[in-house]
Amino acid sequence: MIPKLPKSVRQSLLLLLREIEISGPSRSNWKNYGKLGKNMYHCHIKKGQPTYVVVWEIRDKQIKIVEVTYVGTHEKSPY
Repeated sequence: MIPKLPKSVRQSLLLLLREIEISGPSRSNWKNYGKLGKNMYHCHIKKGQPTYVVVWEIRDKQIKIVEVTYVGTHEKSPY
């Protein structure tokens, strides 16, 4: 899935993942960041047409497991 994304979107995704790894899942510094529910978050990693979004979920707070559940266009996002 990731190799099929445009290069700029892949780069933004990798930056977001690194920030989550270093600073935690709350990433209010990203565009349209928001909480989708208990332990679920999303943000836009590319604006325009099409807009790309990432959705992630905290699976385990104690051992710090975060799972990215969706990366793709806003039109197909699960929210």
